[in-house]
Amino acid sequence: MSRSRKVVIAVFDGVESLDVTGPSQVFATASRLLHGAGYGYSVELAAASAGAVSCADGVRFAVDRSFADLDASIGSGAFGIDTVIVPGALRPGRGRLEPIVEPAVLAWVKKVAPRVRRVASVCAGAHLLAEAGLLTGRRATTHWATADLLAEQYPDVTVDAEAVYVRSDPIWTGAGVSAGIDMSLALVADDLGRRHALATAKWMVVYLQRPGNQAQFSTPLHRQSTASPDVAELLAWIDAHLDQPLNVPTLAARLSLGERQFARVFTRETGSTPAAYVETQRIQAARLLLQEDALTVSAIATLCGFGSTETFHRTFKHHTSITPHAYRQRFSTRTDPSDTTPSKGRPP
Repeated sequence: MSRSRKVVIAVFDGVESLDVTGPSQVFATASRLLHGAGYGYSVELAAASAGAVSCADGVRFAVDRSFADLDASIGSGAFGIDTVIVPGALRPGRGRLEPIVEPAVLAWVKKVAPRVRRVASVCAGAHLLAEAGLLTGRRATTHWATADLLAEQYPDVTVDAEAVYVRSDPIWTGAGVSAGIDMSLALVADDLGRRHALATAKWMVVYLQRPGNQAQFSTPLHRQSTASPDVAELLAWIDAHLDQPLNVPTLAARLSLGERQFARVFTRETGSTPAAYVETQRIQAARLLLQEDALTVSAIATLCGFGSTETFHRTFKHHTSITPHAYRQRFSTRTDPSDTTPSKGRPP
């Protein structure tokens, strides 16, 4: 008898296909790497009615199960639903993209949420969870394009527009599109252990499982967003010289600008002051070193230009809410990912 966890992804016309296929691929790969041990995942798509569902990008899913078909199985031991995932969908609105809150999905999620172990959303699916009352009093995230709208419409939700995913048991929310993969890897880590989640990421050729509190925008995207080639070149230079003094006089001299003019230009182009930008980049570099390298915390502090270990600790905790040591313990990728033995292999 299978002891797998049943994951149901609720789909509907207009859904973003990667919001569906990203998580389903993570769970399928995690199960495959258990080599038939029997406590992985079974993934099903469900909709208001069985049949074809058309995604926003033109892909069509053949859905075999309706919500009514699944209702009888909820909570029935090993054959019940363990996790429900609500993907997102967006449509043009009044001057901005607006989330689709599908009524049939909303009604079903409100009914099943109290009877399953956890509910998760990807992208604009967070708006449906908020409408269902599942995010009340909780911290949550969604795609950056609709984060302000989520906060405006649901003031009782603490919206973190920067996070890749947010865990607020038993509710998880993920940011836009590919963040569903990061969140699903975190769900696997919670169920089967971080080692197995890392093995899953390696198999999928995912470069790095991003921690939930990492910013949605990567450094290369931030550099590409500036209209000034000179500033973009300076940002790349900063990233390559984080161990050096990076004060305003030094940076202004590289652009042959006066200090006040440089500060105005830099803030206009990046949306950040020079000091805040440098500090953020140093923290991002430190995160990667803590995750991927065996260097001591003191050595990382020096390489990233913090001046002292004490300053590093204080600044890192300010940005991440945890210490460098705690961050390394939680997110280090240096454990051998070839060992796929789960640390929590018992079924729920």
